[in-house]
Amino acid sequence: MRHFTYKTLAELEEAARRLGAEHVRFEHDTARMQEALRRPVAVGGRTAGNSMAIHPMEGCDGTLEGRPDELTWRRYERFARGGAKLIWFEATAVREDGRANPRQILINRSTVDEYARLHEMMLRVHREEWGTTDDLLIPMQLTMSGRYAVPVKTIAYHNPLIDQKTGAPADYPVISDDELERLEDDYVDATGLALQAGFTAVDIKATHGYLLSELLGAKTREGRYGGPLENRTRFFKNVFGKIRAKYGRQVMICMRLGCFDSVPYVKDEESGLGRPLPFPTPYPWGWGVNPENPLEPELSEVKQAIGWFREWGLELLNVSLGSPYYNPHIGRPFERPDEGNYEEPEHPLLGVNRHFRVAHELQRAFPELPMVGTGYSWLQRFALHAGAANLEDANIRFVGLGRAVLSYPDFARDILEKGELDDTRVCKTLTYCTFLMRQKTNELGQYPAGCPPFDKLVYGPIMKEAREAKRKAGK
Repeated sequence: MRHFTYKTLAELEEAARRLGAEHVRFEHDTARMQEALRRPVAVGGRTAGNSMAIHPMEGCDGTLEGRPDELTWRRYERFARGGAKLIWFEATAVREDGRANPRQILINRSTVDEYARLHEMMLRVHREEWGTTDDLLIPMQLTMSGRYAVPVKTIAYHNPLIDQKTGAPADYPVISDDELERLEDDYVDATGLALQAGFTAVDIKATHGYLLSELLGAKTREGRYGGPLENRTRFFKNVFGKIRAKYGRQVMICMRLGCFDSVPYVKDEESGLGRPLPFPTPYPWGWGVNPENPLEPELSEVKQAIGWFREWGLELLNVSLGSPYYNPHIGRPFERPDEGNYEEPEHPLLGVNRHFRVAHELQRAFPELPMVGTGYSWLQRFALHAGAANLEDANIRFVGLGRAVLSYPDFARDILEKGELDDTRVCKTLTYCTFLMRQKTNELGQYPAGCPPFDKLVYGPIMKEAREAKRKAGK
């Protein structure tokens, strides 16, 4: 179903007004937009040179040993040249059983030197293009994929709706408290390796339904890491404390935080639209949800937790929503789903509005904590008009783009130098990148993910091969 039919910013603005998407606003004046996006941002004791960020985007293109491979290097060279001053390095597993696919990158003692070379390359090419790296921030996102890990999943607790969606039996064992305590040390060790590789910031990833995100919603879990909010945030308190105790101020602690889980959706066979699985009320699971209606955000616990995270050392927060595995429209409003998935159950502008509303509420609640906003890509060539309006209203500190950067890694340069985005290069949210991520018939167990429509020379042949492999596997 096609939603984005807008030829002008005025048409898009009118659609937002008509739909009641009151948090979606735009800066029309080009000079003012450039001024807002060029604005430096203080982060901890450092400064990012502008207000544009690249979200952590997994390429699924590492080696089987977890090292960055040819396409990984290519992606980060393009990002480093592009002009954004916050480049959030993609999800990097802290141990072998934390990888979400066989080609997810992994940092350990045998791979750390390759990350040092990759980081040095990013600094070198950014310096060549922009004169300095003193104002460039590159946090490494550390992850444990939990129930989405391969080949063996690790779950924090049983939510029967998510279990149904992900095929987890009701008697599947949950990770023990002792194992979680050992995992804390794996995050601390990975932080040390990131520092060894030259990264001066790490992200303790807690979004998209992965293990640490799942812990935050583990209200029915027993033991030290479940039940009351103090227990569900214990892992973060311990990890932040151990990092500070071991590395002091050498490292900046960041977090990409899922702030609204919602519920799992499935495809309605008659309409093709997404529909939520039937859920009980009050809803006894999840994070950032209204227990009386888990389709709506309720942020009181999220705010309490962010306040604690701040006390424990958090210096930069990236605001995220939903899970691409069980409700992709929440996190990534789209024009077209990945093949076989459901169509948008709401107008995508309402999804963008939800992103902005949650981020606005959180940034206003913690004005001293810089936050990165999400949900811009569906707005296409007008995304940064909306971002500038959010910056001007102090509703966010950074405007972040994710999948849009796969097709347009130098978006920041064009905004800074030309004052507009090139519509022939802007992501149209057709979800081909997700299609590639979901294909597992490659001889390495995973196809690399990129943008076939706008990066055709590299990803066009990969897309063709993946589709042909899927066709043959379906016979």
